[in-house]
Amino acid sequence: MSTDFGTPPRAAENQDHIEKRLREIKDAGGVPETLRIEWREQPIQVEVIDMPVGSLYYNPGTHRIRAQRTHEPVRDRALEEDAWSTESQDYLHHLLQALPADPSKRDPDFDTLQESLRLFKQNDPGLITRDGVLVNGNTRRAAMKEMGTPTIRVGVLPASCTWADVNAVELALQLRKDHRREYSYINRLLAVDEQISLGRSVSDIARVFRTTGPRCEQDIWILATLNDLVERSKEGGAQLRLLDFEDQAEKLKELHRRYIKDSAASKEKADLMKESRLAAIVLNFSKTDVRLIEAEFKTRYLDKRLPDELKAQSAVAPAAAVTIPGLNRTVRAADPKVAEARALTDSILRVKAVEAAAESLPMERVAAAARTLKAAKDALEDALEPAGKDARIRKRKQAAPDRLTDACQDIEQCNTDLVLARASSSLDDETFDEAVIKLREALGKLAIESARSIKVPGDGVSWLLDVFRKEDA
Repeated sequence: MSTDFGTPPRAAENQDHIEKRLREIKDAGGVPETLRIEWREQPIQVEVIDMPVGSLYYNPGTHRIRAQRTHEPVRDRALEEDAWSTESQDYLHHLLQALPADPSKRDPDFDTLQESLRLFKQNDPGLITRDGVLVNGNTRRAAMKEMGTPTIRVGVLPASCTWADVNAVELALQLRKDHRREYSYINRLLAVDEQISLGRSVSDIARVFRTTGPRCEQDIWILATLNDLVERSKEGGAQLRLLDFEDQAEKLKELHRRYIKDSAASKEKADLMKESRLAAIVLNFSKTDVRLIEAEFKTRYLDKRLPDELKAQSAVAPAAAVTIPGLNRTVRAADPKVAEARALTDSILRVKAVEAAAESLPMERVAAAARTLKAAKDALEDALEPAGKDARIRKRKQAAPDRLTDACQDIEQCNTDLVLARASSSLDDETFDEAVIKLREALGKLAIESARSIKVPGDGVSWLLDVFRKEDA
């Protein structure tokens, strides 16, 4: 359920001011400015007024900085206890300006927003409750407050608004592809998870967020994986946070697609691939490096290169067969190779957590963790070299992506040829049109074969399929 943060101190004052401004607009006649929003699953128009920037409150439940609040646990707990105190509102003000992946740094996108407001003023109104709590426009208010702008244009929600309404309206306005300053990846995952916990169906969430059901299911899987990694990283007071994975979005999406594909053939091989790739993601290897890691990567390339310390930490005793109570039957225990790969990932997670909490831990412990991380990264880097050579050999047998890349280069050259032909008025329009028709037919066939061959399409294949679905429709 949505958290009820209660009523802010200046609620009565804000209500009086809002009512006064709404009456003034009504008495003035003419056509008032309105804002169209989704309200309890129905579109409505709300009136827009000017409000003093300093009298409004940041929404403590905003999804924009949900993950970043854990950056300073003490201040986060204080915010939970009293969301309207000066200290809590100052903390929200700081986080709204911060870089999502590292809240200790300022986000360049915030500076871009501030410059846009300075040059072009406020294009779109924000949205507030009658108590003066911002539902939409929190970041804009932070930028305007920094600039010393006296007022902000805001739409006013109906008086019957509850905290559940605030939550729903914010999601409807913000978590879509047409928003201004994007929510961070982790905050989007948390927003999807929150909607699932409220009992909403995946199809309903996809409609609200203007995405697809498979993308929502991917978000659910990735957040569950990240929560598992955070839990596994606990080590003597140190622990990773969700926001530590903020920059890994594309790698995690690729991991999900590959895991679903491999699971259809072998769950154990998929788990081996997943654990080894997660270790590489935690060590911040590039996306192209992570792609080289297959199910046999650890046993074939990595084990012989691991330092003795990590080998010992990843050694796992063989598990006994599991007896099913009441049936007098046993089933085979989990693959020991998967358990060893998981244990290695756990070791890397724990030392990574120590490194992340370096400021609050003893120097010798941090130094030991740094040495272990370097040894793990060096071993993984050495193992990736032969893995890359073998991958290149396999790639030669899979010519389809290369042929498509060559076709793209030909089309780029065609663009240049068109420019030259236009300059000399030498283009044969009819012949060019026939060639474009052949291109459309070829792409249509490519879409059909892609749909048959690729079970979990990425962004490129999804675009291709969408284009031809629309054309068929």
